[in-house]
Amino acid sequence: QLKLVNPSQYRFEHLVTQMKWRLQEGRGEAVYQIGVEDNGLLVGLSEEEMRASLKTLRRMAEKVGADITVLREREVDYDSDVPRKITEVLVRKVPDNQQFLDLRVAVLGNVDSGKSTLLGVLTQGELDNGRGRARLNLFRHLHEIQSGRTSSISFEILGFNSKGEVVNYSDSRTAEEICESSSKMITFIDLAGHHKYLKTTIFGLTSYCPDFAMLVVSANTGIAGTTREHLGLAMALKVPFFIVISKVDLCSKATVERTVKQLERILKQPGCNKLPLLVNSDDDAVTAAQQFAQSPNITPIFTLSSVSGENLDLLKVFLNILPPLTNSKEQEELMQQLTEFQVDEIYTVPEVGTVVGGTLSSGICREGENLVVGPTDDGKFLRLKVCSIQRNRSACRVLRAGQAATLALGSFDRSLLRKGMVMVSPEMNPTICSVFEAEIVLLFHATTFRKGFQVTVHVGNVRQTAIVEKIHGKDKLRTGEKAVVRFRFIKHPEYLKIGAKLLFREGVTKGIGHVTDLQAITTKENGLEESLGPGQLSF
Repeated sequence: QLKLVNPSQYRFEHLVTQMKWRLQEGRGEAVYQIGVEDNGLLVGLSEEEMRASLKTLRRMAEKVGADITVLREREVDYDSDVPRKITEVLVRKVPDNQQFLDLRVAVLGNVDSGKSTLLGVLTQGELDNGRGRARLNLFRHLHEIQSGRTSSISFEILGFNSKGEVVNYSDSRTAEEICESSSKMITFIDLAGHHKYLKTTIFGLTSYCPDFAMLVVSANTGIAGTTREHLGLAMALKVPFFIVISKVDLCSKATVERTVKQLERILKQPGCNKLPLLVNSDDDAVTAAQQFAQSPNITPIFTLSSVSGENLDLLKVFLNILPPLTNSKEQEELMQQLTEFQVDEIYTVPEVGTVVGGTLSSGICREGENLVVGPTDDGKFLRLKVCSIQRNRSACRVLRAGQAATLALGSFDRSLLRKGMVMVSPEMNPTICSVFEAEIVLLFHATTFRKGFQVTVHVGNVRQTAIVEKIHGKDKLRTGEKAVVRFRFIKHPEYLKIGAKLLFREGVTKGIGHVTDLQAITTKENGLEESLGPGQLSF
């Protein structure tokens, strides 16, 4: 917008409508640049015009029910004696049908690179003492506290209120209070860095569908251990990532620069084709967030310390402005499909019964809804009822596509459930299969990859060993070759979809690809027609 000085009533209404539309497109966020012509020419406004324009923008925001924050101001050299400025303003309004804007960020990086400590500092609001005090609240198991290593997947939340200020546990808030006072929530998925827990890390990346990944690299060790592997995983699963270089308080400027150069070299390699963008000021952080969302090739790099708190604010500014990836239209389309919920975790909670955690990949799920869950080991689907839903530890009536939550299932028998199952609406008639074909690329293999090979296949939340039954058109595969391969699951059938991303591994062998064809199992083959007991549903 060039300027918004004293608009007429008609023009004001038009501007408000435009703002509503922009907010809807950006899932509740829009950035206005004032003092820029429609063709992108930086004209700038004088002090008075800028003040009047911001006043109009505030009026517009009030009418829509949004809040505005000034992100940055810049002076421009335009042929005039009066100094002229451009202002960027973030307008944020939480959509009427949800509590807050929601982003999921997976945290990757080598063991001991400072992932959990960084999250501890961000979410607790106090700096680390240099010996790992900040991360103690994140660990879930005793052995993690003793060894200081994350082995499970834990979730941490960081909120931003509508003015862009951080809302975290610092004022001894509970998780519910953070949810209530935030207009934007970032859920960090803290993954394990150690090689031993690689399968857990892959599971976290494939099943929790993060919007972005944050790769943490320690300044004093540089790129080591599993860093390259995690970078490769993010690339393979097409998760846009940004990089945080931690522990800069431990080493000299030269060491930090060396690590940055090392990263830039790797990012510019033909395999990556990324454009590194080093963030040194608030201005850079604003630019980085906007560019990063528009083109996934840009990779912002932050250098910070969880002990001295250096540059931590830049990361917060970046996370605050970071817009969601999918626009509202794509989400609407997903919500109109039938309900499908991926089961990622299963718990038993006293006085509640069986609880499952996971992500709703399509449709809408309400409390009290009847769904079917499966496939069981013999390929059946069982009926169940959703008793209650919780999101980020606070109760929620309706769950929409793309949101993660936990569902309470009452007295449903926990032993019938396992990770990798789906809960779908009964009319969906889900296809299950033991045999499927996928187009794959072999990323790394010591010898040749041939028929009869056993690999662990990850597709979304499904994780199971499969045997290579046939490689079409070839006898064997070598590193870097493409082919269509037929796999067979060895234990039980799974629910898969055509086009789903697939990742497989076995020892040092790794490959990626997508599912191209399924051999659906029909009821007659299963011979299930006679064995229909009460309360069981078979397709």
